[in-house]
Amino acid sequence: MSGTIITVENISKRYVIGYHSGHPERHTSFREMIARGIDEAARRALALVRGQPIVHGDRIEEFWALRNINLEIQPGEIVGIIGHNGAGKSTLLKILSRITKPTEGQIVLRGRVASLLEIGTGFHPELTGRENIFLNGAMLGMTQREIKAKFDEIVAFAEVGRFLDTPVKRFSSGMYVRLAFAVAAHLEPEILIVDEVLAVGDAEFQRKCLAKMDEACRRQGRTILFVSHNMGAIASLCASTIWLHRGLLRMYGPTRQVIPDYLALGLPNQNRVVRLEHISPHNNSAPVRLLTLEWLSDLPLQQGEPIRGRVRLHTRIPLKGAAIEFGFCTPEGTRLLTYEGDGPKAGDAGCYSVEFEADSLPLSPDIYGVEIGISTSELGDLDQVSAAFQVQVLPGLKTRRSTNTGVRLASTWAWAADRGRSGPE
Repeated sequence: MSGTIITVENISKRYVIGYHSGHPERHTSFREMIARGIDEAARRALALVRGQPIVHGDRIEEFWALRNINLEIQPGEIVGIIGHNGAGKSTLLKILSRITKPTEGQIVLRGRVASLLEIGTGFHPELTGRENIFLNGAMLGMTQREIKAKFDEIVAFAEVGRFLDTPVKRFSSGMYVRLAFAVAAHLEPEILIVDEVLAVGDAEFQRKCLAKMDEACRRQGRTILFVSHNMGAIASLCASTIWLHRGLLRMYGPTRQVIPDYLALGLPNQNRVVRLEHISPHNNSAPVRLLTLEWLSDLPLQQGEPIRGRVRLHTRIPLKGAAIEFGFCTPEGTRLLTYEGDGPKAGDAGCYSVEFEADSLPLSPDIYGVEIGISTSELGDLDQVSAAFQVQVLPGLKTRRSTNTGVRLASTWAWAADRGRSGPE
């Protein structure tokens, strides 16, 4: 349609994966090994002649990251993109950012595109923060005059003024993200594509970014595509949401309809051990990584019954004054209940296993998101997994009724017979 700013027509992306079949089979003859080597050499030569990428390995297989995706996005919309790991979210963003080409189909983008897909996108590590602002702006098609006009706003938003003339290779991951987002958001592209990379920043910076995106959409009419595992951020910011599942477009519509169906799909696959490092926004070089959550209680959890679990983590730095926070939230991301425990007063670098236990779970029966974080008063948030997986709470043995979602806490009530009245007046 002519009114759309992004049109995606039958987009598919295929990857050819090469692998070695391992040790030769026990009964593989020398002749078969030679024939296999000749076949691989011929396949590589044919790919070279056709200008195709050379795939190494004696076995190849096709993997479709996306299949037949059709989308129309209107100007001025903030559209969320959700899906489990491997659903095709990053592939779709790379195609829309023109980083990779689709195998089939076409896209039409009517406007300049700025992408923030990973830490330091478009930055040169040897250049200073100041130089990278101008470099990144030029890559977005901005003139030097336009960049200078926005320069002070970018620096103020990123809060990196003291380090502006320092090579960005010395920036922390949080400083990288702050500067990258500030450049992308302030140089006024018509289309802004933001991946989960924002979750690397602290909570205050995340709120600042969400407010900036909301302002850019409402006041300036920009179109924003926002990928996040945080359903609260998606629900509060995005009127429409795209749900990708195993490379297919599972659902595209109002966020209030998409999120419940997305969360419900994940429940049958609840595992006793959750691999947190796969859903944490931090990379492997982060000083502290949450590794796994192991439920020691039976699943699903039950209202009013004890809960127990074990968190494993790895730290590259001494953990002094650390605290672990374990919380339950609504599917939209609103925190309802938090359990917090102090870490060791002085702990060396290495791996730790932390067990937690609560005498009674006061949540009413429903589906809840689980959030886990570790922080120190000195360094702030070290790692945070925000509502990236869900758990179901069922009525327990002491549950009288299964309605009224929320927190139900025990309290003291004093009953006394009112002998001065005989009934309603």
